[in-house]
Amino acid sequence: MRRLGRSAAAVAAVGAAGLAYASVVERNWFRLRRYELPVLAPGSAPMRMLHLSDAHLTPGRRMLVDWVRGLERYEPDLVVNTGDSLAHPDAVGPFLEALEPLLDRPGAFVFGSNDMYSPRFKNPARYLWRSSKADYRERQEPDLPWRELGAAMEKAGWADLNNRRGTLAAGGQTVAAAGVHDSHIGLDRYDDVAGPAPSGAALRLGVLHSPEPANLDRFEADGYDLLLAGHTHGGQLCLPLYGTLVTNCGIDRRRAWGLSRYGRALLHVSGGLGTSPYAPVRFCCRPEAALLDLVPA
Repeated sequence: MRRLGRSAAAVAAVGAAGLAYASVVERNWFRLRRYELPVLAPGSAPMRMLHLSDAHLTPGRRMLVDWVRGLERYEPDLVVNTGDSLAHPDAVGPFLEALEPLLDRPGAFVFGSNDMYSPRFKNPARYLWRSSKADYRERQEPDLPWRELGAAMEKAGWADLNNRRGTLAAGGQTVAAAGVHDSHIGLDRYDDVAGPAPSGAALRLGVLHSPEPANLDRFEADGYDLLLAGHTHGGQLCLPLYGTLVTNCGIDRRRAWGLSRYGRALLHVSGGLGTSPYAPVRFCCRPEAALLDLVPA
């Protein structure tokens, strides 16, 4: 019995240490991933893009705000935010404070479900057998200030790509961009942006929050060179030597974060900066942003 008691105590101590690490250390251990991508039209000058996603910001996350503010020193030509920026009704101000040094630069954004609907407690084990998409069916009216957030980014000159397409100027070059609203809550309308991507741009960019294959397939078929998404948190809780357990969408585990080939396009899925306030842990999956140095193909 003593041996059993000691074993139980040891297991409990290891569990407590792991939880402390995941919630205090790794959750705030931000990293900047860097990639060089050959996606620009021949003869184009290099372009630097900063990809942000899934801040899930609540007031008081000073370390996250300050870290994002510091990314301006990398002097991106274009900033793209793929959504889920908010997790609290009072988070618009802190999020705009985080972006403030970057808002003078060209930018674009789409929304995620958590920009519109506040987080609720749910059993995290459910993600092992189902996505959270069904959780939104009963929620009719958004209760987060997503319009305020979008208006502020648009006022700074950033392009709203929620079921929209348009042309951006970045690094002295033209970017043909198209995006869809969040498929996780059924607001994506690819038909609104469908059609061949313009051939004369230096870059043809597709932007979406949740990397659902149905939309990725259409972006790739329409000729977009680079696709950006978030939503997955990289799995958030991963296993050593195995990696991501779940993606919470239709994308496969090996594409849950980072760079991969998607047909003729390159796909970058951000592992994200934050977590739900009801699951404030990360394990083997540090919060991140990505700096994408784009060069001619």
